[in-house]
Amino acid sequence: MGYDLNSRRRRAIAAWLVVPLAVGAGSVEAQQGEDCGDGALLRVFVTDESGTVRASGATVVLRWTAGERTPVRGAAGADGRFQLCVPDDARGATLWAEFGDGSSEQAVVGFEPGATTDVELRILTGSAGTGRIIGQVNDGVTEDPLSAAAVSVSEGMAAAETNGRGRFVLSGLAVGAHELQVRRSGYAPLRHRVTVRRGLTTEVEIGLVTTSAEMDPLVATATRPRQLEITGFYERKLRGEMLGVGRFLTAEDIERWQPSTVGHFIEDHIPEIQRRGVTLVNTTGLMGWKGCPVAIYVDGIPQRSYGIGGAVLPTQIAGLEVYTGLAGVPADFRDERNRCGAVVAWTR
Repeated sequence: MGYDLNSRRRRAIAAWLVVPLAVGAGSVEAQQGEDCGDGALLRVFVTDESGTVRASGATVVLRWTAGERTPVRGAAGADGRFQLCVPDDARGATLWAEFGDGSSEQAVVGFEPGATTDVELRILTGSAGTGRIIGQVNDGVTEDPLSAAAVSVSEGMAAAETNGRGRFVLSGLAVGAHELQVRRSGYAPLRHRVTVRRGLTTEVEIGLVTTSAEMDPLVATATRPRQLEITGFYERKLRGEMLGVGRFLTAEDIERWQPSTVGHFIEDHIPEIQRRGVTLVNTTGLMGWKGCPVAIYVDGIPQRSYGIGGAVLPTQIAGLEVYTGLAGVPADFRDERNRCGAVVAWTR
């Protein structure tokens, strides 16, 4: 798109930084870093502005203060944590975290051999200077996805082309009103005013009509909940839609159906998942008709039980991710318990 999005993010967005704390080698914290031997351990915790929501999947970027070492880029886990054994000759680094259109300010840290350095980075999406538009372009009559449609904003800040599933993303947009333009051969061009909100994603669903159709294009917009944005729910949803893996359900879906329990709702909407008592099982593949238990996560934390009903109520759900096989499960939710899939619930 003609500009460095990462540098744009870092310039535009403020952050909260907790001063790094060096922990002595004899403490409990340092003992957790025994895998680093006598070297230093860096632990980074990435959260939202309030410090209460873990930024699962946030990217941590680290550049060494001295030397010609290659910068490090790594993803935070489901608990928002990223840790690294520091090279023996490294004495300092500059680091920050990125998440969607949000970022943290750069932090400078120092290292001592055998010590653990803890850093907390809070991504202030509410203070971000940009937002983004993500959407779907379909045929307004058949509802089939339209690929190769040109999508842009009138100011020329960003442009994209829909993929094979009709999806597009416009990132790094200035906050405020924009005129969204959509063009595709054989269809009437669309111009629609969309408001970009600070640090959030506006989702647009567009139905184009052919030049001969006697009807207007269809446009529906919605601003995504910030909590699901910061947990990476929508990033995984976009990836899942592109690759055809996973099912993603929102609070609006639950409110529409008014289920008595979360387990009933999943059973009704995901044919492969059925209840066996309080346990949710995958009835395809392993163990045949008896079913194979799927792993349960609530707010990124694995649950001991294979049942979700006792962990969360339908009215508490902000979003649900359902994976019916190990191959489609994101790395953050892979362990020895979920060979048959996983249900990930995010609360309000």
